[in-house]
Amino acid sequence: MKLLQAKLDKYQEPQKAKAAGIYPYFRAISSEQDPEVTINDRKVLMFGSNCYTGLVNDPRIKEAAIEATRKYGTGCAGSPFLNGTLDIHKELEARIAEYIGKEDVMIYSTGFGVNLGVVSTLTGREDYILWDEQDHASIIEGLRLSFSKKLKYRHRDLDSLEKQLQKCEPDKAKLIVTDSVFSMEGDVADVKGIVELAKKYDATVMVDEAHGIGVFGEGGRGVCHAQGVAADVDLIMGTFSKSFASLGGFIATDKEITNFLRHHSRSYIFTASPTPAATAAALKALELMQEEPERQEHLWEMTNYALEGFRAMGCEIGHTSTPIIPLFVRDNYKTFGITRDLLEDGVFVNPVVSPAVAPQDTLIRFSLMATHTKEQVTEGLEKIQKVFRAYGLIP
Repeated sequence: MKLLQAKLDKYQEPQKAKAAGIYPYFRAISSEQDPEVTINDRKVLMFGSNCYTGLVNDPRIKEAAIEATRKYGTGCAGSPFLNGTLDIHKELEARIAEYIGKEDVMIYSTGFGVNLGVVSTLTGREDYILWDEQDHASIIEGLRLSFSKKLKYRHRDLDSLEKQLQKCEPDKAKLIVTDSVFSMEGDVADVKGIVELAKKYDATVMVDEAHGIGVFGEGGRGVCHAQGVAADVDLIMGTFSKSFASLGGFIATDKEITNFLRHHSRSYIFTASPTPAATAAALKALELMQEEPERQEHLWEMTNYALEGFRAMGCEIGHTSTPIIPLFVRDNYKTFGITRDLLEDGVFVNPVVSPAVAPQDTLIRFSLMATHTKEQVTEGLEKIQKVFRAYGLIP
């Protein structure tokens, strides 16, 4: 065995979990991603999807994707910088810019690529990036590639952020980057408070709305709009892989910033463009999100119902107020076991263990879609209560 393979062979954690019969990843789904999915020829309630709008199986979106494939083919065979820009891409950028309320929009092939390409590119060696310690992994990877000085502040702690801002040289650029909704624990950033500090210290603000769009604000425009500060947030990032029921992402900002990014952001310049099908699906989803506000209203009804149910049964759910509900377990292998037992009982949830969270913060991530019914949520609550009782986590 070569040295590299021998070194990597020492990583045996997945094998240990498999040997114990509790390995919880790569569970193959053989149906559409609806509130009920098929796994191993069994129907299972899906509480692990990020499609908060529930649009991922909408026939109108499927048809839009099919029509785009007929017209443009299956791919672009190049990056947007060269041969990969289609008129449908420009249409989506214009529609998102109008929707978010910004001068310009760039679409990337993935949401991860947006954060990677924007955070790593905007600021220089003499500048500063300030980031919430629980920001998404894609932001962290962008930080790693940036030559700027990085200052981490405590999670959702404005006093900690201000102390870090005070360390920055006043005449250097300062970029504050935060999630709006934090994807593992479902808590929400005080974007309004961040904006106020940014004005005080002449900083630029970037907000990742991956889990906020489709959930918060009029027409699902996100937390920045819901908190009334979208106009003061300099860069708003979003992804098409969640509420937009597609794949890709965008950054919405002013034209000075997009002009620079279009010519410097490597994950944009050197990645093939989003497929015609994905682009058309996102366009149709954007249309439906605005035309059907009842989706968002029902999502919140189910969210509040589930939150009340988990609190009543004694689950520890942290500070969430969103369709992302963390059920804290605080033990890696127990989290895996619960995930297995719930799947055997017909409930699909996601385990979140270290290093995604601290070892003492491991949890089951329960998430809702606008297409869940009250009966399905009730069944999910009842089955989770049974399993959590068996593990001694609730009375």
